[in-house]
Amino acid sequence: MSPPAFEQPVLLSLVAGGFAAAFLHAALPTHWLPFVLVGRAQRWSLTKNLLAVSAAGLAHIASTAVVGSLIVAAGLALDGLVAGFLPHLSAVLLFAFGGFYLIKSAIRRPVMAGGPALDLAEPTVSHAAAFWGLVAVMALSPGEVLLPIYMSSAQEGVGALALLTLAFALGTILGMATFTTLARAGASVLRLERWARYEGAILGLALIAIGLVIVTHQH
Repeated sequence: MSPPAFEQPVLLSLVAGGFAAAFLHAALPTHWLPFVLVGRAQRWSLTKNLLAVSAAGLAHIASTAVVGSLIVAAGLALDGLVAGFLPHLSAVLLFAFGGFYLIKSAIRRPVMAGGPALDLAEPTVSHAAAFWGLVAVMALSPGEVLLPIYMSSAQEGVGALALLTLAFALGTILGMATFTTLARAGASVLRLERWARYEGAILGLALIAIGLVIVTHQH
């Protein structure tokens, strides 16, 4: 007998948790600082900067969805051999990633004073090259921290996976756009990087909480 499907409130909790995890993950400097630096170097308007953020965010989630779909397909095949294996595996991975981010947040060294310089020289590459370079960088780095959440709802079908992907895309783009805009508006990049230290702890706790939702549902 196949394991019972998630109840709608549980699925909605996973989707909400997925959105929060994607937003918090997007707050890492690697998801917005390159856009600030390149935007300043290329003298882009905020609109063009956010267009690059949106395109790169979509590429980031698209590659995450591709990798996630492959993992889900493999997991479902294995789940057919070992009943109930997939939800437990996804919970274990969520706990592992959550613990990793908590430990990383605790041992990370303080950001050195000064921060990166944002007053860069004249553009040395074309706007198209800069734009698509940023998109390519994000496309080639799928969000590994989001993959266990895909696995947790794999048995819910394509509709649930599509809903999760939409939540990931919205959370990622909103997070990237928010921090890019704050930095461009004059917010201290140094302070944003220091805040990212606490973001790691918050993200870790969020992932562990999602794992607990899955474990609780299984029992």
